[in-house]
Amino acid sequence: MRIGVRRSLAVVAAALMLLPLACQRGPADPDAEISIGVVIKGLDNPFFGAMRDGIEAKAEELGVAVQIQAAAGIGDTAGQVARLEAMAGRGYDCFVVNPISQTNLIQPLLPISQRGTPIVNIDSPLGEDAAGQAGLEIQTYIGTDNVAAGGQGALEMKNAIGSGQVALVGGITGDATSAARLDGFTAEADPELEIVQTAAGDWDRERALTVATDILRGNPDLQGFFAANDVMALGIVQALRNENRTDVTVIGVDGIEDALNAVEDGSLHATVSQYPFTIGEMGLEACVAAVQAGELPRNVDAPVQVVTSENVETALENFPRPVEEYDNPFAELIE
Repeated sequence: MRIGVRRSLAVVAAALMLLPLACQRGPADPDAEISIGVVIKGLDNPFFGAMRDGIEAKAEELGVAVQIQAAAGIGDTAGQVARLEAMAGRGYDCFVVNPISQTNLIQPLLPISQRGTPIVNIDSPLGEDAAGQAGLEIQTYIGTDNVAAGGQGALEMKNAIGSGQVALVGGITGDATSAARLDGFTAEADPELEIVQTAAGDWDRERALTVATDILRGNPDLQGFFAANDVMALGIVQALRNENRTDVTVIGVDGIEDALNAVEDGSLHATVSQYPFTIGEMGLEACVAAVQAGELPRNVDAPVQVVTSENVETALENFPRPVEEYDNPFAELIE
């Protein structure tokens, strides 16, 4: 239902005036022929800071004008909607979106899609069913195969402990990315790994510390933790220190720099490293390709690699880019 459109736009504009300036990034080249609007998750998580940096670096390289808006925090669904609504009518040639939930950006994206403006979805997928029912067209999705990433975490856990009891710490309850990673781990866990408990860490380091402490005290024979992101994995590492437990293996997902440093010093066993910088670069390239070439592949997997003590030195040297080469169909489409 659309009531009081002018009043709603005024409210959005007023709200944006109150948003932190640090979350608003201007165009790399105001005279560029192509302009791209970007809305991502909160910069309170370094993963999305790296994503922003990749978008900006690629925009500068390609001479593209870009404006990036980030939500105030990882749970700021309404604020992310307000930012996108405020950008929707500014004449961008393409949009890159990294939604907080599967559905929060669907409605504000509809008028953009209806104008024929290409939309590139990165990292966290918009819900296919909800988008289809709304008539929202997305040109391409670029992101980690999160089921496979979780599976790689389980295989590395088996390499580390052989067999034993493990606990899983996921993100926000109901989050598709978290669920996929935990499902992937669970599918590869049997028969060696017994999952004794699964808890929500809300993608937050302090929350994960608290959750992990409770799990440790309730499961004295626990041998491993798998966390759905590195921020939570580092919270779990702190819980182990607090409880004087040196016999528990921790594996996270993301490959943020703090996690790589923790792998190097031995406090974190491994991170299933995805590359937000590269996801950002690929998203920007996909937008340029959509404007220039039109047709894009529907789904593109971003690179993923397990980083352990064996290859962490190379991973740190190459950070924030991947250790190895990867397939990128968008680069070939750009004129």
